[in-house]
Amino acid sequence: MRISTSQGKGFLLTIFLFPLLMVSCSTMNPIDAVYFNTLTEGKVATNTPIPESLIQSNDLLSISINSLNPTASAMFNTTATSASGTLVGSDGNIYIPILGNVKAIGVTKSQLAATITKELLDKKLLIDPIVTIRFLNFRVTVLGEVNNPTVIPVPSEKISLMEAIGVAGDLTFDAKRKNVLIIREESGQKIIGRIDLNSNEIFSSPYYYLKANDIVYVEPQQSKIKQTTSRTPAWVGLALTGVGILFSVVTLILR
Repeated sequence: MRISTSQGKGFLLTIFLFPLLMVSCSTMNPIDAVYFNTLTEGKVATNTPIPESLIQSNDLLSISINSLNPTASAMFNTTATSASGTLVGSDGNIYIPILGNVKAIGVTKSQLAATITKELLDKKLLIDPIVTIRFLNFRVTVLGEVNNPTVIPVPSEKISLMEAIGVAGDLTFDAKRKNVLIIREESGQKIIGRIDLNSNEIFSSPYYYLKANDIVYVEPQQSKIKQTTSRTPAWVGLALTGVGILFSVVTLILR
């Protein structure tokens, strides 16, 4: 059977366009690649306070105890507040000279400071003590579809989800922006939260500001999962395309 010139050109065009059509079917909707695409101009209501992280085992704390009597205060700032910090033990306690073991796990910095202050006052060890506590190991981890998966140290103890994503090099084109996963540990339990980066609800989410040791995981789009798990190697598709093009050219020559 002879193929006309118009038929040959049409067939050749189809061969060239077919791989492109297949690729385009697996790409993401451009709207999903834009942050906050549902936001409108104006003020966005938010009542999201910066959360206080709960102290966990193996946290490293900086504890400073001061009062109007520097000499009396100094005895509390030796072993407990060394340069390397105070480690929360596996039993959940910290050790402070004279006071001994103090439970730290499962409370915030301000609650721990209040506990230490109360003990100092009740035992009449200091007058008007000032207890300052900071995390020395405040960090968050960003994994998945970001350009630079990383562990981020946060000396200021304040970081939002968007800031963490920015430090990690932003999301890749294949990232699922509508379902970002946050894994948080509190009181020995894993808490799972999800955020839609395309919704204005992000600003009122309890996961907008990250806590110490939070893990952010950005899932890939379904299209990338299919490409990754496909049993057909990429070279097979390219080879078939090349054979199709060659067949089309030979057909035109032999017409």
